[in-house]
Amino acid sequence: MIALGVKEVQMRPLSPHFKKLIGTLIMLVWLVAYALIAMSVAVRVLPHANWLVELFYYLIAGTLWIVPVGLMLPWMYREPKTRAE
Repeated sequence: MIALGVKEVQMRPLSPHFKKLIGTLIMLVWLVAYALIAMSVAVRVLPHANWLVELFYYLIAGTLWIVPVGLMLPWMYREPKTRAE
């Protein structure tokens, strides 16, 4: 389709294998970055903290990493939409 002399570009959907590769690489980078951030916060905050504060920190920090991964997994495994023409 041409509108005002500018050609409209049709984007092809990503293949499932390519989406899984991209998602895996992003998750690996995310996990390393999250672990480093969580460790640096723990080193600065927890040395003189109460044991209850440490417990809650490790409970939250140990489970919070899964939120972005859980949001990425459905995108990675979603099949590309087929165009009905």
